[in-house]
Amino acid sequence: MDAKSHGRLYLGGMTHPAALPHGPLEEIFPDTFFVTGTSRPNFMGADWQFSRNMTVLRRGDSLTLVNTVRLDEAGLAALDALGRVTQVVRLGAFHGMDDAFYLARTGARYFSLAGAPPQGDRAPDALLSPDAEPPVPDARVFLFETSKVPEALLWLPVDDGVLISCDSLQNWVDADGFFDAPSAERMRAFGFIRPANVGPGWRSAAQPEAADFRRILELPFRHLLPAHGVPLLGDARAQLAETFAREFGV
Repeated sequence: MDAKSHGRLYLGGMTHPAALPHGPLEEIFPDTFFVTGTSRPNFMGADWQFSRNMTVLRRGDSLTLVNTVRLDEAGLAALDALGRVTQVVRLGAFHGMDDAFYLARTGARYFSLAGAPPQGDRAPDALLSPDAEPPVPDARVFLFETSKVPEALLWLPVDDGVLISCDSLQNWVDADGFFDAPSAERMRAFGFIRPANVGPGWRSAAQPEAADFRRILELPFRHLLPAHGVPLLGDARAQLAETFAREFGV
């Protein structure tokens, strides 16, 4: 088999989705990096194209990848310049398509969710849980307890508190340059393009209850780094509280 075939990359005895267009790695907080890339799924009988994000946490020379996005060769070189990938973290049942690539490339430990559908043949080394070892020592894991599909948040004690989310909490203030026009139009109509949002697709599948959102507001945080949308910095808790009050009455 060729190293690259049909838009997929062959590595470590497996084929992996090839890199799609993405932006640069940007340092949002000290040792906390963020990169926006592309997703091209097919669902509801249609092809879609929209953006998705990866967060990279550096502790010493160790890197933790949260919500993985496959980077191109230049992006991988920039990632390697930051340190060595030692953890890969999957926060949502509907993400993880690029986890296997990074696991094969780096031999990192894999943190995932109980009940999440497998991505490739790699079982998790650890399951995310508030009572278990977190992926980075200073983090806390928040699990949605009422969701019908597994979903977690990662909390960090950075600058009065940072939440990293997957599909549950989003912040698409507009359709960015990684959308195609048909997807942007459909996703505006479906309510995806809204700031401080509860992801409509996730909400439909997960059917979460108000109790989970009440628990989120018990966490001390000011910032949100979502898998979809731009970082929500400074007043994330206040904006999300307005959303939760409107949508869930909490």
